[in-house]
Order: sequence, then C-alpha cells, then structure tokens
Amino acid sequence: MAEKLNELALGYAGAIVSAAGMLLLGIGGNMGMYSGAAQQMMQWHMFFSLTPIGIMTGIAEAAIMGFVFAYALAWVYNKFA
Repeated sequence: MAEKLNELALGYAGAIVSAAGMLLLGIGGNMGMYSGAAQQMMQWHMFFSLTPIGIMTGIAEAAIMGFVFAYALAWVYNKFA
C-alpha cells in the first residue's frame, strides 16, 4: 500500500519555497542580477515589482499560489495512492 502525503505539510512547504524564491529574485533583481528573470516575473505576476512593497506583495502572491498548487498535487496524489 502506498503511503499518503500530508496535504497541509506539502502545501506549507510549497508556500515557503515559492516565497523564498520570490524574495531572492527580488533581491537579485535589485542588485542587477537575473534582471531578465525579474522582468519576466513582473509580467507573469500581478503584484510583483522591484520595490520593497512590490517584493512583499509578490512574496504573498507566490506563497498563496505555491500552497494551492502543492496542496492540490498532494490531494490528487492521495486519490491515486
């Protein structure tokens, strides 16, 4: 029998990883590194920009999206397990 995933734990992990990635991209974009990726992220995400408020709202958006997608992935996986 396959082991089931903890949906909440995977959702929280997805949120943390997504938020950390957005934070690092915001910091890197402001330092002139990964400027192409930062520009793309500003096009893809409604609330992300390279201002401090824009980075914080991007982090919140990424955390929510990361949680939802990781939770949904674990939920679907558990339906097959």
